[in-house]
Amino acid sequence: MKKMLALLLAALLTVAVLSGCCSTAVVAVPDPNSGSGAQTNPDTEKPQTGNGEAVKTGLYLSASVSGSKSAQETEAGKAQADIQLIAVTITDDGVIDSCVIDAIQSKADFDSNGTLTSDLSAPVLSKNELGDNYGMKKASSIGKEWYEQVQALADYVEGKTLEEIRGIAITEDGKAADADLASSVTVSIAGYLDGIEQAAANAVHLGASQGDRLVLVSSTSLANSKNASAQEQGVAETYSTVAAVTFNGDVISSSVIDGIQAKVQFGADGQITTDLAAAQPSKNTLKENYGMKQYSGIGKEWYEQAAAFCDYIQGKTPAEVAGIALNDKGGAADADLAASVTISIGEFQSLIAKAAG
Repeated sequence: MKKMLALLLAALLTVAVLSGCCSTAVVAVPDPNSGSGAQTNPDTEKPQTGNGEAVKTGLYLSASVSGSKSAQETEAGKAQADIQLIAVTITDDGVIDSCVIDAIQSKADFDSNGTLTSDLSAPVLSKNELGDNYGMKKASSIGKEWYEQVQALADYVEGKTLEEIRGIAITEDGKAADADLASSVTVSIAGYLDGIEQAAANAVHLGASQGDRLVLVSSTSLANSKNASAQEQGVAETYSTVAAVTFNGDVISSSVIDGIQAKVQFGADGQITTDLAAAQPSKNTLKENYGMKQYSGIGKEWYEQAAAFCDYIQGKTPAEVAGIALNDKGGAADADLAASVTISIGEFQSLIAKAAG
């Protein structure tokens, strides 16, 4: 009996030992690709648009009225403004990360009595907005519209340094001399290359990162134009406001807003009195010479107020920008924003909504 009890006890001890050998400890193994052993929930991770490297955002805006002409007895006069707008993001090393090129061509006819005959309420669309309706494709030797050709140029300069862009060969008439580039761009590119360099020179760090989506939008009107009279000159005024906006996902990572008033004056005899060769600088270029500060209740120029608005919306979504409350004069109702921006901001909000698509 004692022998049987001993055998039974030995068997139980053997089972206990074997059970202990087969037990397994659960050990957290750090992810070799992570900087720590901390676990993450993939459902809460947000995809990043860019690689995180900061880039500068720049906008260049210029206008020429050299295409205008005085009225004749049998031929209408024409006030024409050709506006170039270019936006870039650029690294500190001078490499173009993204580029958008657009242009606006506005025309207002007037007769030999100085009376405007064009519909001044009609919308003025940019060439990119006009798309195929601009009408270049039928005259193009490569069958490409204007917007397609400047997109090809923008694609071509992305990833290049400013030095490389300066080295792009052009013909005597300003067109691409390089066969590969000329196969997709037959319009003159000299002015656009200069504009890209100017946009890069204007660029500053505003919060954008490499890979953020860059959008360029504009709003243009001829509504401020007026007829000439015996007492006062007539004017055809192309008033354009432009925004370059970068998005990281749905969030505004940076923005630049500028405006330009391209004016052509004429008398009651239909003769243009404006120097058509003179520069037509933008508001950001004019800075203090725009002349708003003396009328500003906060002592701020237009360019300063536009920059303050852009700083205010950085990190916001377009929906949040659209929700900024306005006072009865179209200015900001929010006290913090109104402390630095007293001009009407409704058009700024519309541009951001337009950029968001």
